[in-house]
Amino acid sequence: MINDELAGNEACACAEHLAVMEQSLISLEAGGAEADGAAVNRLLGATRSVLAGAVRCRLAKVRALAERTERALVPISLDRAAPAPEWVTLLLRAVDTLRAMLDDPDAGEGADISEIMRALATLVAARHAGPHRGADWRLRALVVEDDFAGRLVLQTFLSRYGECHVAVNGREAVEAFHSALDGGTGYDLVCMDIMMPEMDGEQAVREIRALEEARGIFSQHSAKIVMTTALNSLSEVSRCFHGLCDAYLVKPIDLARLLEHMQAYGLVGQAREPV
Repeated sequence: MINDELAGNEACACAEHLAVMEQSLISLEAGGAEADGAAVNRLLGATRSVLAGAVRCRLAKVRALAERTERALVPISLDRAAPAPEWVTLLLRAVDTLRAMLDDPDAGEGADISEIMRALATLVAARHAGPHRGADWRLRALVVEDDFAGRLVLQTFLSRYGECHVAVNGREAVEAFHSALDGGTGYDLVCMDIMMPEMDGEQAVREIRALEEARGIFSQHSAKIVMTTALNSLSEVSRCFHGLCDAYLVKPIDLARLLEHMQAYGLVGQAREPV
């Protein structure tokens, strides 16, 4: 039963994460023109924790709204600008809706959330966060995955949009990223598995961000990093979301969801056909 799965610690955790989301949004709105990085990270971390809870409890509609809310937060995390009042109002409404759905999961799964889903999508489209790209620009991506089948799926998909390289562990990934930066052709997107031999994804991400920082590459101009993880490793993901990663995907990878992330980051156009 859904109610049984949300009982106890799980229900309390979801309520706490929603409270953090609410407090962080209010803090960001009151903070002025420049968003506070710590508040942004708290907001993203709490949102992803609610999403992870929905996945664990198999709450499809809660998961859908949490995912749409997460995408609506991408512009804030990318350009570090404080959200406009109407942005905050809609996001707070999403938090309230999530809270109501989680308070009564059975009713929540039958709720009509189409209107708020459309409103969030419209807001994201109106404030598309991606940097301007020239007509001849092509994506440069790095897939880091020790499983051959997983590597092949992602490489085949991303190669439609540009150049895609692969690494089989975190150490190879750091070396490839370092070499690309030295060659003046850094990566735009990194899909990083968490559990790998030699060096895991968390450590690799830390070293990649350190390489960028050493070269003065910050925020909007840094590579977008999407962590990939098995469902039973979701707890490992939270440690990677302290200003280090931009999103995560649960295996098997939903390529449509990955494309949505790429569109939100401005790595592909909203209606662009594969090259």
